[in-house]
Amino acid sequence: MIVLNFIQEILSTPAVLVAVMALIGLMLQKKPTSDVVRGTVKSFLGFIVLSAGADVIVTSLIPFGDMFQTAFHTQGVVPNNEAIIAVALRDYGQITALIMFFGMIANILIARITRFKYVFLTGHHTLYMACMIGVILLTIGMNPTMTVVVGSVALGIVMVLFPAMAQPTMRILTKTDDVAFGHFSTIGYWASAMIGKLVGKNSKSTEELNFPKSLAFLRDSSVSISLTMVIFYIVLALFCGPVYVQSNLSGGANFIVFAITKGIQFAAGVYIILQGVRLILAEIVPAFKGISEKLIPNARPALDCPVVYPFAPNAVLIGFFSSFIGGIVGMLLLVITKGIIILPGVVPHFFCGATAGVFGNATGGVKGSVLGSFVNGLLLTFAPLLIMPLLGDLGYAGTTFSDLDFIATGFALGKAGQFGTVVATALVFGVLAIMIIATYVKPKKNKEMQ
Repeated sequence: MIVLNFIQEILSTPAVLVAVMALIGLMLQKKPTSDVVRGTVKSFLGFIVLSAGADVIVTSLIPFGDMFQTAFHTQGVVPNNEAIIAVALRDYGQITALIMFFGMIANILIARITRFKYVFLTGHHTLYMACMIGVILLTIGMNPTMTVVVGSVALGIVMVLFPAMAQPTMRILTKTDDVAFGHFSTIGYWASAMIGKLVGKNSKSTEELNFPKSLAFLRDSSVSISLTMVIFYIVLALFCGPVYVQSNLSGGANFIVFAITKGIQFAAGVYIILQGVRLILAEIVPAFKGISEKLIPNARPALDCPVVYPFAPNAVLIGFFSSFIGGIVGMLLLVITKGIIILPGVVPHFFCGATAGVFGNATGGVKGSVLGSFVNGLLLTFAPLLIMPLLGDLGYAGTTFSDLDFIATGFALGKAGQFGTVVATALVFGVLAIMIIATYVKPKKNKEMQ
């Protein structure tokens, strides 16, 4: 158990995972020791910087969510990956660790033998997906041994299929084919990109928005994000009132000063993330050539969602707000229909909405960014209703998985499992067989799914 916990900690820590991959890649290229040390340490450092920025954002968004629920008197289920995983790991920790470990091996093997040349490096999402798959398979009645076998293969499959879905848009964003996207809400980002194609003809990029000379300072994304978030925090603080904010959130500090500080803190988190991403890309792409050349020809590292933020910082903010508004609209529709109320979780709407905004902007400019991320917000609201009944006892935990790929994967496995564990097993290995056949039947010059 100690060994499993150690493996789980190593593989679920993105900074360590990326640093190990950089180390292996540089050593395979027989780089000088100084280059190996520098590349490994800077890859590690880049992810630490990125994680620090993410922590700053999450810290600033927690009171934002609290104030929203208080101001508008809403209660319901709040989808949050971290919350549902914290509950699930108490009972499913061992199964999760095994599926995660063997699933990452399956990822490498599948990337080696098929045309889907992606190595998924977002460790915490790998952990979450492993846990979700394990819970679903055990809930449908599969025994622990088969759960590990089938779950590991399923995890390896989704670790290459979802990056493949995002890759056409990643080529547009990065202007290269060297970096892939690894974050399990890809269905929403793909949908945003498709919507951008439909509605975004002749629409300017979010990064080309024209400001009057008197507002030229808004061209600086750090300034525009700061001012926008400060306004939103102040509005929520006024709705909540000084007594609630100062008694429950600010520790007695003036509620307006608290709102201003949290707004600026959010912008600081975005700024830190952008710096971390630049540091990672400068090191991990050259280092990954060793893995690509020696182990998996033409392999691409699939990295977490903030990797796309530097390509359209304005779309990050537009995507967040559009997705959040979509979540509010979805919540109101659920209130009207008197169903289970899914509250808009601020953290998933930021990370997923911002990314959807960037993807929509890549194919459809401002229109694609706004509408694509709005639809993403609707999906984040309604999709959790599909998986909650399939999670067994976890379906009553007051929270659930928030990101769309978790929900789609769990729904497919759960529905197949309702016809028997053999059907769920056949689904997983059937998809793998199709991937292998497609590798050798379809012409490799078609790069849309490579």
